Amino acid sequence: MRLATVKRNGKEVAAVVVQNGVVPVETVNQRLHREWATDLFEIIRTGQWAEMNAWYQNGGRNELAALESGVIPAEQVEYAPLYRHPRKIWGIGLNYVEHAADLHEKAPDTEPASFMKPDTAIIGPGDTIEIPLQSERTTAEAELGIIIGKECKNISEAEAPGVIAGFTTIIDMTAEDILARNPRYLTRAKSFDTFFSFGPHLVTPDEVSNVLDLNVATVINGRIHRKNVVANMTFRPWYLVSFHSHVMTLLPGDIISTGTPGAVVIRDGDIVECQIDGFATLVNKVRDLKVAK
Repeated sequence: MRLATVKRNGKEVAAVVVQNGVVPVETVNQRLHREWATDLFEIIRTGQWAEMNAWYQNGGRNELAALESGVIPAEQVEYAPLYRHPRKIWGIGLNYVEHAADLHEKAPDTEPASFMKPDTAIIGPGDTIEIPLQSERTTAEAELGIIIGKECKNISEAEAPGVIAGFTTIIDMTAEDILARNPRYLTRAKSFDTFFSFGPHLVTPDEVSNVLDLNVATVINGRIHRKNVVANMTFRPWYLVSFHSHVMTLLPGDIISTGTPGAVVIRDGDIVECQIDGFATLVNKVRDLKVAK
């Protein structure tokens, strides 16, 4: 199953992705006699995502396909971020050795180089990444995102798949010149408004045959800048979930952005994409606030 948040009648509402578009959960409730939340974060927070996925796998997919109306056609869908206010966003730095080499740094090999980001950085598909006035060198980084689906603490790697609601595409930004001045400036360099795009789809784990086989690509103006496979991460997804659960309690809706195969410098007018095998592409345009309009 794939879930999304779409803009409809001035609101951001949860929807189920179907072959030719999306069906708002409100429509599912009305037409198919369900009582699910119509806000995606609430669906995740309450655990309804698991109930919905079980329904979808056991006849719900066919019920949706049989709807004669209520589907928003793909060409009319306007996506929003999956949700606006996760309790936590964890980012993972230098998780591919090749990316660390780009920055002339040694990749961490004993513990993940993790950091946190504020929810004020969140934007969604089609929104504009803004290069801040304070930065002359900002980069964009395509990443695979993990969305926590169940509260957990001190879990093992083997237990990690059982607490995941799904995966998504992410574009993470860094004011690289600020970070270069002092590594203690990492939080500031990562936290400007518009510095975290995610969506358009939450892809449930059953839709991904093997997460380690996924290719993740940072794309700039239609050209692949860097691509790598998840198996080449220093710290793989289930380890990241386990590791951070030993730091603090992970809650439904928390996000772990697993690291990029390569960061690309972005400039005014650029188009940046995160491409992951089998996922809808995340696309954002770039505006430099220093460029006079």
